Amino acid sequence: KLAVNRPVSVSQLLGVLSSSRIFCLSRGSVLSDKMYSVLLQAATTQDCPSSSLFFGFLGAASALIFANFGAAYGTAKSGVGVASMGVMRPELVMRSIIPVVMAGVLGIYGLIIAVIIGSSIKEDAYPLFLGFAHLASGLSCGLSGLAAGMAIGIVGDAGVRAAAQQPKLFVGMILILIFAEALGLYGLIVAIILTTKTSKFACSGPPS
Repeated sequence: KLAVNRPVSVSQLLGVLSSSRIFCLSRGSVLSDKMYSVLLQAATTQDCPSSSLFFGFLGAASALIFANFGAAYGTAKSGVGVASMGVMRPELVMRSIIPVVMAGVLGIYGLIIAVIIGSSIKEDAYPLFLGFAHLASGLSCGLSGLAAGMAIGIVGDAGVRAAAQQPKLFVGMILILIFAEALGLYGLIVAIILTTKTSKFACSGPPS
């Protein structure tokens, strides 16, 4: 018998059902075969709901969108500084294009994670655990890329202007840009680790 005043998980209910096809409620009523099959299906597919696909695709989109936001901001912000500096010192334009290149790399980070997550999503076998893991992976890479892009853009804008007037500042600007780029690399590393997570639950059919 099942105590109605105590919460029972679906997995516990599956254990009771597997031991006996007849399950008595508090009033002594017997579950039909149809209800037994419904409960059995709910127990076997509880870890693979349709919402897991939503979280997985949201993670892939977040990785690419936020990383591209950071790359676009860094490129635009540092590009304005390069254009302003190039009016007075056109010979330094190619050397000052480094912040633009480093900002563009952030978009590649997001693309890599988005492709990995997208290729891991299976419609008929995608547990909720993987959905959460892929969402965390996408947010880790995307938001880290956004932060790195903002840092690269601000430093690149001011750095190229200052380096044009004082060449000794160029090495310092590059070091600051490297540490700003490392923020996006940290997010990429964590995102890759999260995408390698596996679930011990197996889906028996299409998501419910």
